[in-house]
Amino acid sequence: MNTNSPKKNPNKWLVLISIPIQMGVVIFIFSKGGSWLDEHYPNQHAVFLKIMTLLGVALSFYYLNRQLKDLNS
Repeated sequence: MNTNSPKKNPNKWLVLISIPIQMGVVIFIFSKGGSWLDEHYPNQHAVFLKIMTLLGVALSFYYLNRQLKDLNS
């Protein structure tokens, strides 16, 4: 068994197609968490929903940046 075999690169199209799905799932989960927090801790301006959605967008852009760096190297 050869332990020095080269690393198998994933298909670039598969990685690029899965990025929007991953971004959507992360943003959806964070926004649902924000609405759950707003239901359990009510406030006038739905602050938790806004903050959690923005955190989800930031996290998804971080994952996007990391995946594109890995894809280009």
